[in-house]
Amino acid sequence: MTQVLQQGKHIMTTFNIEQLQIELAQKNPRIILKKALELFDNIAISFSGAEDVVLIDMAVAIRKDIQVFSLDTGRLHPETYRFIEKVRKHYQIDIELLTPDREVLDSLVKKKGLFSFYEDGHQECCGIRKVEPLKRKLAHVDAWITGQRKDQSLDTRQDIPEVQIDTAFSTEEHRLVKFNPLLNWSSAQVWDYIEAYQVPYNELHERGFISIGCEPCTRAVLPNQHERAGRWWWESGAKKECGLHAGNLKK
Repeated sequence: MTQVLQQGKHIMTTFNIEQLQIELAQKNPRIILKKALELFDNIAISFSGAEDVVLIDMAVAIRKDIQVFSLDTGRLHPETYRFIEKVRKHYQIDIELLTPDREVLDSLVKKKGLFSFYEDGHQECCGIRKVEPLKRKLAHVDAWITGQRKDQSLDTRQDIPEVQIDTAFSTEEHRLVKFNPLLNWSSAQVWDYIEAYQVPYNELHERGFISIGCEPCTRAVLPNQHERAGRWWWESGAKKECGLHAGNLKK
């Protein structure tokens, strides 16, 4: 596979991405991770949930100095903050916490209060607390690794590949690559791995929470409900994305 080297960094052409998509299609997560870490030095894992810790567990066995970051929105459950610390200590890794722009957040809260998302939707709040801090971080890496799975959303995650150009956060000057190693795993496979390898997990999972975001916007789900049913439950059931994976949304 042809690679273009620019200022010590790997820059992928469209042709290379297409070839890489073919090469990694339906591959084991470890193979995808190994290829990602082989191709890119300046690459980071986005960490928030159970899937992401599985990726960390696999990645540290390949490369000890992997970058890991997490979004601290200021509205997470206390259990989630304890979970982040548990993962940091368990793997002896640094976890960079990304926080919202204080002035922009203060303006939103002053104007609309702390729970405006219940009235006018979650996109504005998520944009400030999640998307903007993520955008700042991704401007300084060449690629990132996510825990997206197809079965997390029948509406928005069925057509994504194992590796892609991140159209949501790429610019003309900075082309960003996104890897989705767990794309074809089910929730059951993730939890089988967690149990088999004694991977740390958020204690909220023991209380019926599956997909866990900010405290005001997350609730436990009932048996046989889809895992995303506990997120922004007051809104329409379709297209439940906070903006981190905006490229998944069909125009």
